[in-house]
Amino acid sequence: MRSFLFMQGVCSPFFSDLASRVRAAGAAVSRVNFTAGDNAYWKGRDAISFRGQLGQLPRFMTDVFDDRRISDLVVFGDTRPVHRPGIELAQSRGLRIHVFEEGYFRPYWVTLERGGVNGYSSLPKDPNWYLDVGKQIPKYDNGQPFKSSFFLRAWHDLRYNGVGIANPVFYRHYRHHAPVGPFAEYAYYIRRGAKVSWGKKRTIATVDELLANQKPFYLVPLQLNSDAQIRVHSRFANMAEMLTLVMRSFALHAPEDSLLVIKNHPLDAGVVNHAANVRRLTQEFGLDGRIVYLEDGSLPDILRRARGVVTVNSTVGGSALVHMCPTMALGNAIFNMEGLTFQGELDSFWLDCQPPDPRLLRYFRNVVIHTTQLNGGFYTKDGIKMAVDRAVPTILADKSPLEALL
Repeated sequence: MRSFLFMQGVCSPFFSDLASRVRAAGAAVSRVNFTAGDNAYWKGRDAISFRGQLGQLPRFMTDVFDDRRISDLVVFGDTRPVHRPGIELAQSRGLRIHVFEEGYFRPYWVTLERGGVNGYSSLPKDPNWYLDVGKQIPKYDNGQPFKSSFFLRAWHDLRYNGVGIANPVFYRHYRHHAPVGPFAEYAYYIRRGAKVSWGKKRTIATVDELLANQKPFYLVPLQLNSDAQIRVHSRFANMAEMLTLVMRSFALHAPEDSLLVIKNHPLDAGVVNHAANVRRLTQEFGLDGRIVYLEDGSLPDILRRARGVVTVNSTVGGSALVHMCPTMALGNAIFNMEGLTFQGELDSFWLDCQPPDPRLLRYFRNVVIHTTQLNGGFYTKDGIKMAVDRAVPTILADKSPLEALL
């Protein structure tokens, strides 16, 4: 009998609901709780609490794996410090590792891969493989839609972290994987939310003027400094480093009549003042009148008019490709390959960028959805049910959809 060990999931009932279905299918299910929030969202039995220091976790995980005869590990995200010892142990033993993450294509998809996601993904980087395999894969549209709710997601987050006030008593050694604590982050969100709301009309006017203007422009979508995509899967320590590189290159090599549009991430809490940093770099590189900074704005409208997109490894890169917009990825992204993204140096991108090969893009998207995406969500009742319904047969199968193709 297979034995599944669940670790930290998203702040929602998703993991608990999924575990119930896996247990009902006849598998053994256990859970490791690291926080009071983990405990609050785990409705199932057979949970083990880890209350020690991080350095003690490898020995703890070895004992759990041995005692429970674990065959499968289930995690959300594969870079959290509390997940790495379990993942590395499972890898050393050749066990199945099921990694959930936000979708590569949004908003109606979530990611489920074996072994790892994003920079740790097993998806090939060979365009010829997609051109060959893609012929046998069905065509996928945008998935079955379902209602999403920012407020429900926020409520789950508040509930998870609210019960976390008990952590100093019951899980006193736990340290959050993000650099800023949740309650400090909430305060920043409130401040930035007010700022975005206050400047909404001005942002709309700026975007309208940008789209009506005949000047060509390039887009740089910012990512979160705390995102593992930046911290683990890129050469940059933060967005300030990335912006310095990109704005310097733009100043020296982009067409003189072009603009650079820098758009903040919609979930950025405002801990770092990106606008002030952009103003400083604008002065440093002599780019007055050529930089447009946006806190908000309609991304599809911007992508339809952009001459090119420069990203590290954001999912915006995938959206840009779908809009047939020339794209350069500065980090390790699943879509960073010949035929999809620009493979030369950044200094050459501004003049030599080309749109993706439409046939390769079509096959790539279909293969990625077929092998790694689940139509569903993590936070609403309908979205969770859809994702669980699709996840259960995938994680119970001997081979993942990608392994079957490889």
